[in-house]
Amino acid sequence: MRSIQQPGPPAPERIQWVEARGRAFSFLLQAGLPLLEAARRGFAAEGFAGGVLNIRDGALGPLAYVMPALSKTGENAAFYSDTFRPDRITRLKMGAMTFGVRDGAPFFHCHALWREADGRAGGGHILPEETVVAEPFEVEAFGLDGAIFTAEPDAETRFKLFGPLPSALTDAKTTSRAFALRLRPNQDVAAALEGFCRQHGIMRARLRGGVGSTIGARFTDGRSVIPFATELAIRSGSVAPHADGTLVAELDIALVDYLGGLAEGRLVRGDNPVLMTMELVLEVLGEGADA
Repeated sequence: MRSIQQPGPPAPERIQWVEARGRAFSFLLQAGLPLLEAARRGFAAEGFAGGVLNIRDGALGPLAYVMPALSKTGENAAFYSDTFRPDRITRLKMGAMTFGVRDGAPFFHCHALWREADGRAGGGHILPEETVVAEPFEVEAFGLDGAIFTAEPDAETRFKLFGPLPSALTDAKTTSRAFALRLRPNQDVAAALEGFCRQHGIMRARLRGGVGSTIGARFTDGRSVIPFATELAIRSGSVAPHADGTLVAELDIALVDYLGGLAEGRLVRGDNPVLMTMELVLEVLGEGADA
């Protein structure tokens, strides 16, 4: 399997995880607000400090974003481009957001694909502080109680990355058992999820969120993304037993690579290793959750 040498020592524990409770809901992002504040208000209205969002469409303007890029200094295995700021309104095609905290304040990690006002298709990593909701649009959310994604320095990649940490339980209404995960570099996403579920006795689960990067990509229809640095969003996913009882993870994703290429599809199991990080939320099915 492909791998990339990271600049720091690998952490012994390759999956950072916290068990929590959660609930799915939807809300309207309010026009004129910074995207970060609009998301915060939506979670807070339901009693949650964090969770994940799935975006199906929407309008942003102004939008500020970066793309994956080669490292200019060699201090990281890959880095970010300069900031892009498209003119006028950008129409989102899809996106995934992890909402948590950084330096004690609300923050998010969001990857998306979109179409800019001039018709150009694009994608990348949306910057929270400089992006505004241009028109109201609905998003699908999953709030977490008992876990919060928190940005902390990561010695292996030399980035400040989101990872789940335990948080105090609140009075937020929850409906299901959930796990907040962070996959560390150089492990296949599907295999890691399948192994985690086996270890924790989870027979069926639904992915409620997923933001991260892979070393290129291999799809079930035979297509490949060769450029190694990507920004990836999981559109949907599940873990369930195959006919022979083997747990199988299915992941439908969208990404942009560091050369600007866009790709969407279902990932091949066993051949899509994490580049820097992969933030995931699993909702356990069959244990008080809606199937």
